[in-house]
Amino acid sequence: MATQEPRPESKIKLRRQVTAWGSFTWGYAGIGADVYVALGLVIAAAQGATPLAFAIAGFVYIFVGLAHTELAAAYPVAGGGQYFAYRGMGDFWGVVAGAALMLDYTIDIALFAMASAGYINFFFPAIREFAVHLGPFKDVNLVWLAESLFFIACLTVLNIKGVRESSLFNEILGVLDMAMEASIVVLGFAFAWRPDLFLHQWTTEFPSTKQILYGVSIAVISFVGMESVSQAAEETIRPGTVIPRTSLALIIVVLLFAMAFPVVSLGILPWQDLAMREGDPVAHLASQLPYIGFLAGPIAAILAATIVLISANTGVMGCSRLAYSMSEMGLIGKWLSQLHHKYHTPVRAILVFAGVAALEAVFGFMTGDRALGTMADMYAFGAMLAYLLASAALIALRIKEPHIPRAYRVPYNIQWRGLDIPIFGIIAVLGTGGILIVVLWTHAVARIMGPLWILGWVAYYAWYRYRQKLPIFRSTQHDWDAEQLQILSDTGEWEMYEQFKIEIERKKKNGNSAVRTAAP
Repeated sequence: MATQEPRPESKIKLRRQVTAWGSFTWGYAGIGADVYVALGLVIAAAQGATPLAFAIAGFVYIFVGLAHTELAAAYPVAGGGQYFAYRGMGDFWGVVAGAALMLDYTIDIALFAMASAGYINFFFPAIREFAVHLGPFKDVNLVWLAESLFFIACLTVLNIKGVRESSLFNEILGVLDMAMEASIVVLGFAFAWRPDLFLHQWTTEFPSTKQILYGVSIAVISFVGMESVSQAAEETIRPGTVIPRTSLALIIVVLLFAMAFPVVSLGILPWQDLAMREGDPVAHLASQLPYIGFLAGPIAAILAATIVLISANTGVMGCSRLAYSMSEMGLIGKWLSQLHHKYHTPVRAILVFAGVAALEAVFGFMTGDRALGTMADMYAFGAMLAYLLASAALIALRIKEPHIPRAYRVPYNIQWRGLDIPIFGIIAVLGTGGILIVVLWTHAVARIMGPLWILGWVAYYAWYRYRQKLPIFRSTQHDWDAEQLQILSDTGEWEMYEQFKIEIERKKKNGNSAVRTAAP
């Protein structure tokens, strides 16, 4: 088995500046904004069954969120789900997980930049309805496209400057957004919600099973973003302590909002009204509130534009840190891992993948009035594949590395050969695998472009490993215990560090060394 070159000591490292609140708002920016985009798309597909579609997606999200909580707290490094798959299942699956996440993050940048512009266009109906024909491409909104590309450029500059500035941006707007979402839900239920309208749509506007499943496959994008907490782990202060609190709070808050919006919406408006406003559904909903709708609509549009923009900002942060991590692991070229000498950010990775996101935005608008839907299709594919592999990695790492100290453990385990196998991890694998199958069945664009994206990354990986004289389908050697000690030392988790050292020594004295030198 070939041996990977040891990582050289970097003179410049990612700064550890993200606080507990910053970690929460990074996650909320990645997840909480998704309902602004998903609501109109899901209602257009699931109609009166929209709450059911969100409930099924939310059920899977709970178990995926718990899996990520354990993994991110135990392995707080940049890379998130990609690192978990790499460490638990080997180099090849680490690349596949990285490719899925990179698709997710670049689509996140494009989709939410487009959505931010869409909410701004709440004030400019002429722009929202503008369309031209460009040869074979029909109904292309060039003005909306230009707005989206402008936002992507601004976020690129922001992330080159530094994670502290990006995190502060998230924290301020995250507070405003949570207050706005809560206000819409509370005021909607109190003054505008009609139980008879909700029940009428639930009983008479139920679509076919395939449409409901399509709605579920879109509703999952309301819960995509837990990964961003993992991605920021290497820049989070005391991640072993902070991440469990952050992640568990996010699971509860996001689930409540994601379930409340479709229920309140179908009790205020016919589903057709919101389906026609895919670009700004929450602002349109707020504008229909009695007494304050004339003011709530514009305020909701402004805050929605900002919160979806910080979700795009989280995407830039995520893809750049992911590329940095994969480069440091020797899975892709070292060129992308270079940090800016002043700002300590992976500037090359930021520029490259922000550029990819811009191209994806152009591709989306070339599909005409389905621009947001096209991006959402691809987003769902990348998210479910990445979550499937991360959930599988939880089980693999429980088996391979049972001695690793875990600040949080997924509850409810079954004993197998002296090991704790998480039942919720198994449910997460089955749930994400099932939704991935639904995505491939119901999304024509994702069915073609998603696998092609993954194959392109695998081809590059094979070429790179061949050039480096490293195995393609086998893994390089790793002293995972030594690496884990370094991780715990870097994060300042000294209690876990000492606990792990004692565990290693105990196993050595028993003649059963904990050092595992090879991935599968």
